[in-house]
Amino acid sequence: MDTLQPYPSYQNMSSRWVPAIPAHWQLLRAKHFLREIDDRSTTGDEQLLSMRQHRGLIPHNDVSNKLIGAEHLIGYKRTRPNELVLNRMQAGNAMFFRSSLFGLVSPDYAVFRLIREDNPEFLGHLFRSAPIRGLFRSESKGLGTGTSGFLRLYSDRFASLTIPIPPRAEQEQIVAYLRVQDAHIARFVKAKRELINLLNEQKLRIIDQAVTRGLDTRVKLKASGINWLGDVPEHWVIKPLKRWVCLNASTLVEKTNPEFEFRYVDIGSVKTGRLARELERMQFAVAPSRARRILRRGDTIISTVRTYLKAIWYVNEEADDLIASTGFAVLTPGSNVEPEYLSYVIQSTPFVNRVTANSIGIAYPAIAETVLGRFPVVLPSTLVEQQTIVAHIKSESEPLDRAIEQAMTEIKLMREYRDRLIADVVTGQIDVRNWAPGPDDEVADEDLAGLADDDNENTEEDEPDGAD
Repeated sequence: MDTLQPYPSYQNMSSRWVPAIPAHWQLLRAKHFLREIDDRSTTGDEQLLSMRQHRGLIPHNDVSNKLIGAEHLIGYKRTRPNELVLNRMQAGNAMFFRSSLFGLVSPDYAVFRLIREDNPEFLGHLFRSAPIRGLFRSESKGLGTGTSGFLRLYSDRFASLTIPIPPRAEQEQIVAYLRVQDAHIARFVKAKRELINLLNEQKLRIIDQAVTRGLDTRVKLKASGINWLGDVPEHWVIKPLKRWVCLNASTLVEKTNPEFEFRYVDIGSVKTGRLARELERMQFAVAPSRARRILRRGDTIISTVRTYLKAIWYVNEEADDLIASTGFAVLTPGSNVEPEYLSYVIQSTPFVNRVTANSIGIAYPAIAETVLGRFPVVLPSTLVEQQTIVAHIKSESEPLDRAIEQAMTEIKLMREYRDRLIADVVTGQIDVRNWAPGPDDEVADEDLAGLADDDNENTEEDEPDGAD
């Protein structure tokens, strides 16, 4: 990267998104190299595709266990390999991908076929780059009233946009260069994820020991009568979970103000014990129908769908704008329960294993909240002991938490670097024409698969795109 330089000469553009491009590149309106196709299914028998931000267009069955009958897919749009598919309401969020499959996409999407001999993979990179996303956002228009942020890039506006296009040979070179860089970045991200998993395992061992045996190694134990829990300290108390907490205490009603704005916690935004990404802000009017659970400080949430994801989070902030999916059970502790202690119990291996063992379904396992509420839970009899154990866990976990945070930050910075690199290359700010792959620049498909952000792809959606 350090040896790459700008092009020798540039032509100025009137766009604030891409101020200048190489002198020999063309400026073309989108309608001059792409043609929108509206080919509808008459049977609904074709494979349904879903669009995911870090994986592109993939079979719907890869992300959902819900079967969609063919009769519901009549009128969906057909797409074929090397066509480009745009989610018009998410154009500014990089939802514009080259299709590699035959299949069906939402009728709300736009499907484009190449008019010229351009490289569709280059165009996919270009349309998802930060400058072009900015252009798309500026040209998107709102729908109706009271729905700021609910924008659509209409086909006529897209068709009239002026887009910088290099010669085909340069498109090929850019694609090859970015493919190699993606492989290096994916291997880095994979190594950091493996480190995070190891650190989380160490932290979980600390939690498991503390919430099942306490801190006093001399304490007398008693049989819990629970096969999956075993012996517990004699003075601890065993009750069903529903006796320790209130389940789903507060819910948004259908008559909620349409302009009420909140941060939405869905399954994909939660890992065990932490948030996986920044929460999306949205208004009630355009929020998913699942956005209903009201969260307060001290609550613990646990996913009741796709339970193998172990999505559990403790709300440790004062907020009146946190709304969780109905795919979570919200546990509000009673007066005799230290909230953070409860969160550790819910994260513990015995409890999580019990949840997954009692979940129904294979690809999309779920557990009923009534079943969850009946699980026996053992807690120290006093708040003082619960708080002492919490302090111990936090003290012992502190270096692990720091290392996890550092690794997560490094992954985030590497992804930001990748975004900047792609933007610079596809808009001609750096010249890769003379780049040649080195001995360490081999690319395997399994390397590139590591770029899929598993923190962002785990959702509880079970409807075809565009149906909600």
